[in-house]
Amino acid sequence: MTDIEWKAFSLTHVEYPKGDIIGQLLAISSLAPVAIIVGFVTLILFRRDLHTITFFGGALLNEGINLLLKHIIAEPRPWLRKGLYTEYGMPSSHSQMMWFFAAYCVLFLIFRLRHISSSMMELLWKVVVAVCLITAAFIVMYSRVYLLYHTWGQVLWGALVGIILGFGWFTLTHLMLTPLFPIVASWKVCETLMIRDTSLIPNILWFEYTHARTENRARSRKLASMKSQ
Repeated sequence: MTDIEWKAFSLTHVEYPKGDIIGQLLAISSLAPVAIIVGFVTLILFRRDLHTITFFGGALLNEGINLLLKHIIAEPRPWLRKGLYTEYGMPSSHSQMMWFFAAYCVLFLIFRLRHISSSMMELLWKVVVAVCLITAAFIVMYSRVYLLYHTWGQVLWGALVGIILGFGWFTLTHLMLTPLFPIVASWKVCETLMIRDTSLIPNILWFEYTHARTENRARSRKLASMKSQ
């Protein structure tokens, strides 16, 4: 494979074998951790929810632990990738981030997110979302091996560390940090920045949907009443 011509995916430094459609698709999929970080920043800026901020803090901690482990273990990447990017590859940061995210979100679906609908429908969509999260994590993990950025050992250890940290961070957040959110939300700095606590609302999407619909109907009736006068 030494004669493979590698091509960088546009606007990134993720390379794939030139002319390899599967490699190109996997290169795109390996950008998922970047999309997650962008999504976190966007949600924090527009929703300003304490749980989202805490989740993002866990993701950053996960990345910091990965960097520390890489320099402690100091295992090089596959030899074809030496000198191109960061020297060490154990454990895979992409695999660790994706499995941290998937583990946390699956636990969030099980223990935090509820909907006022039939139990069967609720279970069905939770299973679908969980399967999609796990599948995405598998695809990103496989892409790092396929594109020769990591060995199987590096991505599997990354997955294991990510799952452990995801479970641990969710447990810490759910049992210890969430009870403190109402206090933190009352701080002056949080009021100034409009940082809120929605931890007591079972399903924030359903809550915002129903309240927006109710408010819109009330305003429509008020507008119609004003026009009729």
